[in-house]
This record gives sequence, C-alpha cells and structure tokens, in this order.
Amino acid sequence: MARIGVISISDGRDYVHAGIADFLRAAEDRLAAALAAAGHRVVRGRAPVSDNALATAVAREVAAAGVDLTVLHYAVWAFPHFTMLAAGATPGPLLLLSNIDPVQPGMVGMLAAGGALDQIGRAHVREWGDPADPELIAAIGAHARAAAAVGALRGSTFGRFGGRPMGMNTAVANTDQWQRLFGIDVEEIDQWEIVRRAELADPGEARAGREWLERYAAGVHYDGVKLTPELLERQIRSYLAVRELISEWRLDFSGIKGQPELTGHFATMDITEAILNDPYDWNGPKQTHVCATEADMDGALTMQLLKGIAGTPVLFADVRHYHADRDIWDLCNSGQHATWFAARSADPAENLARVHLYPEVFFFPAGGASVQHLAAPGEMTFARLTRLAGEYRMQLLRGAFETYDEPTNEALMRQSTREWPHAFARLDARAEDFLTRFGANHIHAVPGDHRAAVRAACGLLGVRVDEFGR
Repeated sequence: MARIGVISISDGRDYVHAGIADFLRAAEDRLAAALAAAGHRVVRGRAPVSDNALATAVAREVAAAGVDLTVLHYAVWAFPHFTMLAAGATPGPLLLLSNIDPVQPGMVGMLAAGGALDQIGRAHVREWGDPADPELIAAIGAHARAAAAVGALRGSTFGRFGGRPMGMNTAVANTDQWQRLFGIDVEEIDQWEIVRRAELADPGEARAGREWLERYAAGVHYDGVKLTPELLERQIRSYLAVRELISEWRLDFSGIKGQPELTGHFATMDITEAILNDPYDWNGPKQTHVCATEADMDGALTMQLLKGIAGTPVLFADVRHYHADRDIWDLCNSGQHATWFAARSADPAENLARVHLYPEVFFFPAGGASVQHLAAPGEMTFARLTRLAGEYRMQLLRGAFETYDEPTNEALMRQSTREWPHAFARLDARAEDFLTRFGANHIHAVPGDHRAAVRAACGLLGVRVDEFGR
C-alpha cells in the first residue's frame, strides 16, 4: 500500500481556530484511522495549519517523510492562501478532501483552495465525503497507489536485452520520450551476455532449479530432443545470468528480445521470463521482476505501472485468437506467463501443480521448455500503453478470465498452440471495436478492478486514457 500524508487546513483567525481545533483534530483522527485500516501508512502533520508559517513548515515536514500522496484535509472553513503555501512546499501529487458536514463549511474551504490552485495551474484532484464511507477511502487509496506507482517509475532503469524483435515496431520506444515523460533510463545490453554468463552459472543451482521444477510441476515432458535435462538447465542458467545482470546493472525492469537468435541457436527464454515475473523460485519467496518477452518496451512499461498499482505479478500475452462463438479471447504467448497465474496462490506448489513444461514447438529450433498452464478464473483489469501518432495513450478495459470443463479447455487450447500458456478472457469490449482500435499485439492484465488507479496514474503522467466498453 501507499504512504499518505494528511495535513488539515484551518481558519486563520486565532479565536475561530481555538474554537474548532478539537473538531478538526477529531475529524483528522477518523480519516487517518480509516486510511490505516485500509493498509496505508499515514504521515500526519504535527498540527492543523492555522497560520502562514505552519502552512510551509508542516508541508515540508510531511513531504520530507517521502509520502506518495499528500491529502489536504478540509473539515472546516480554511484560509485558501494556507493551501497555496502548503502546495508550494509539497512537490508531489495533491488530493483535496472535504467533509460533508452542513455545520462546518469544509466544502467551501476546499472549493476556494481548489480554485486558487487552478488559477496557478497546480494539478490536483478532489474528493469529498465521510471517512466511514469505504468508497471514499478506496478512492483515496486508488489515487495514492497511482502516485506511488508513477513515483517509482521516475529514476528507474529498464534493461533492454537485444534490439527490435522480428521487425516489431510496437516493441520499440523512443528513449528520449521515456526520459521526458516517465523519468526512465534505458540500459542497452547485448543478448550475448546472457549466453556468456549462462555458461558460467553455478551448475549446482541450475540442478537445484531443475529438480524443483521436476518435483512440483504437473509434468516435465522430456522428449530427448527439444527438451532434455541439459536444455532445461541451460534455461535455468539463463535465468541465473539475467538475475546477475539485473543486480549488476541495478535494473528495475527488463525485456529480452529472444527471437530469432536465442530461440534459434541457444534456448528460449520462457523459463527465465516466467520465473522473473513470479514471486518465488526454488530458493523461496522473492520480489517479482517485470520482464517482457520480445524486449517489448511499452509492454514492460505497462507491466511495471500495473505492478506498482496492483502489487501482483502482471500478465504478458499475445491477443492470439477470438472465439466468436463464445465471445472469448485466447491470450497466449510462448512461456511468458508467470506460473503464479495458474492458481494465483501464495504457495508455489499450488501454482506449479497446474503447470506443465513441454518441448518447444517448431518456431524455436534451439528448444527448451515451454511453461504451459491455464490462467485461473477471476476479474481482471486489462491495459496497454500504445502510441498514436507518437503520443502515448493508455488503452484500458475490464474483463475476466474464465475456465471450463476439461474437454472444453483442451479443445480451445488445441485450436492455437497447446504447449503455450493460455488465458481465456471475456473482455468488456465489442470485438469489432477492440480489433479496430487496439494498438499492439501484446496485452497485459492484473487481478481485480484497478481502472480508477490506472486513470489516476495516467492523469499524473499526462497520458490520455482510451477506454473500451460495451
């Protein structure tokens, strides 16, 4: 969850503030308690702002605590210039919050303050209501998570292993534009480093990884040609090599070209990409690391933003097929899906019990394991940053993953590539509209409805939201 600063703004007349201070503090207590109960860390101003000096000092103190979002709280009439001073001392995102008490004119104070901020062009958002209302706390939380996710992008580094894959323009972004809009640096790393370092990786750990997969996966289907214990260990050594490079170059997220060099002459990166995106490996729990196949820069950026908002692994998939008779989409792309999506369990054994490792198909002559499973059902938020005439937009929609009886699941998977991971998705979009407007072949998803936070993040980034619906 996010770190939220709360600063209450008061009346500047001494005799008025003295009469309302207890009411204001009690209102702030209720707000802080509700935010904390929702899982956020709350940093409160040391006193309500009732004069010019406090406005600046309290705002600086709260900002110094590294908050993701600052809530300026209006439970009473508040002198608007206190807001202007506090905002000037607050570099991060602002949310103005008023009560709905007819006795104390907090709403008037918020509108006066918000209008003053509008006049100088200081961006902010506004909410109003009672802290006992869970919808209000959820709305504040969405803004806070969005602010935290956007803040985490700035100063981060993306590791790009290899160049443009198979002529895929949508996988390549302008590094100057990334730096200007998102504050992200791009480190270019040759894929040869994966090959070179994989050969130097610890054979004992590679063996441990292979044995872990053999023990917990539903099946490791060796065929003696495209998938052997040696090829599987090569893939695991590749994971170890990329993990070492992530640490060495201090990479926050990454993408691997893969095709056609590695997939044709070394091994696929399916194991590497799936386990990097997982919250565990054979050594136990770990932080997820967003890694996009085909070095898809805008895909990885979308995933990194969604990870910051949802706090879960993020799906990466091709929009492979539309089953018109069922109005569902088969989202399927080699071995990229984190195994976590198989059951979305905190227990890796539960997820891996639904995962099969199959020999790679003819597209990838170098061989290795494809990480095959069917995504567990549930509500999902789907998103993708795409560019229209060079300008970014967030294409956003809601939907759900579905599963069916075993024969139906099998029949649907066999219509595309059985050996790859699948997610059967019902999207809140008409197929004609989606196929006409969607600006990439890759799409991304996280569990739950996070559209409000995605919209808020786009507002902070200055990115237009292009939302789909029925």
